Amino acid sequence: MKSASLQVYAVTTRCYLQGKSLYEAVKEAIAGGATFIQLREKDGPTISKAALLEEIAHIKTLCHKHDVPFVIDDDVALAMETDVDGVHVGQEDMNCQDVRKLIGPHKILGVSAQTVEQAIAAEKQGADYLGVGAVFPTNSKDDAQDVSRQMLIDICEAVSIPVIAIGGITHDNVRALKGTGIVGVAVISEIFKASDITKATQTLSQAVHKMLSDVPTALTIAGSDASGGAGIQADLKTMITNHVYGMSAITALTAQNTLGVKSVMNVTPDFLRDELDAIFTDIYPEAVKIGMVSESALIHVIKECLIHYQAKHIVLDPVMVATSGAKLISDDAMNVLQEELIPLAEVITPNIPEAEILSGLSISNAQEMEAAAQAIYERYHTAVLLKGGHAINDANDLLYDGDIVWFKGQRIDNPNTHGTGCTLSSAIAAHLAKGETLTSAIAKAKQYLSDALAAQLDLGHGSGPLNHDFKEMPYDK
Repeated sequence: MKSASLQVYAVTTRCYLQGKSLYEAVKEAIAGGATFIQLREKDGPTISKAALLEEIAHIKTLCHKHDVPFVIDDDVALAMETDVDGVHVGQEDMNCQDVRKLIGPHKILGVSAQTVEQAIAAEKQGADYLGVGAVFPTNSKDDAQDVSRQMLIDICEAVSIPVIAIGGITHDNVRALKGTGIVGVAVISEIFKASDITKATQTLSQAVHKMLSDVPTALTIAGSDASGGAGIQADLKTMITNHVYGMSAITALTAQNTLGVKSVMNVTPDFLRDELDAIFTDIYPEAVKIGMVSESALIHVIKECLIHYQAKHIVLDPVMVATSGAKLISDDAMNVLQEELIPLAEVITPNIPEAEILSGLSISNAQEMEAAAQAIYERYHTAVLLKGGHAINDANDLLYDGDIVWFKGQRIDNPNTHGTGCTLSSAIAAHLAKGETLTSAIAKAKQYLSDALAAQLDLGHGSGPLNHDFKEMPYDK
């Protein structure tokens, strides 16, 4: 069985037929792009056994004509009697291993799962695919157990057989399943409740195809680093090596290298607005990273555009103060940054000096990091990833989003750390664009940064850049 046959998995119901026969409804669904049909007889009016057998025979012929697999839900005996393509069973039905023995090795066996343990067990016992849900609220199954996005991801990563999502899925919300690892979706009412089943299936099919085929996209709004180690250059390298299509809106041009910054030229507010308009109206970014913005007028433009275009997953690296303590933007711009951009962000990534400014607290140990992060969160209602730095706690970072989560890190002996802040924040944005949770995105971004540092790239006469492409280009000498 090919994974493609599971993209639009239509589960029948007799509740919404509106005078049509089930055969007619299935025919319309297949015409609209349904790639898999499951007969479910748990709701709606019942029919006689003879009528059911005749109906199954007709639907089976129709499905085979269009090369669409046809299985029966739960009723293993009926599936064997009618010789359909297979059966789908739940956790409360017959044991998966026993079902496989009954139907033989060549029939399709689908199994419902809600946990990693159930998924692994089903694969070991002979399942060909898994149906996981409910991923959204649904009225179709009263006993449906909610499955979080992270659980769906964990299940997909734990097994090698295809996984489809089930429960409350519509053409409007299916995009939220992007990046989970599923190969398709199973629906009931989204197809069979529609007055025009063919059109509804077409709309869903297009949405599913787009969800599965689209490349994740992310935008960096930051300054340009002529030496390529930080700024948008570091951001774009990070995004592409984390398998995300990156775009950039430049806030300033900097003439700098590993020894320092020679000069800075900010773009005009009108030009920045044109950049953002061009991006959002064509290739919409699924996450946004904001870095260096040194003028109030530019911050106003960014705020207006992010609100206007309803930007998602905003990661703000508040470039205010260098680790050395040197101020990087004016007091006016710093105030506007705090008032207008930080409240829009899903997460901000301050270093210790920046967190001291934002919280008004001194930070010299892990306990004071927690107090400062909580103070920032309560003031701005934004998650805070407070970067510990070697001087505080040996590269351990703290996430506060109402709860405390520590991300432990090991100090890497590498003096070349130019662009580490840019890299971490853009890696977080990249993983958010792929659908990761914030905690997962941070963990993966931190590991990526550690690996890039561990590659020990040594360029320039000062604090050099990272090896962003360490997996493909080790730069062996």
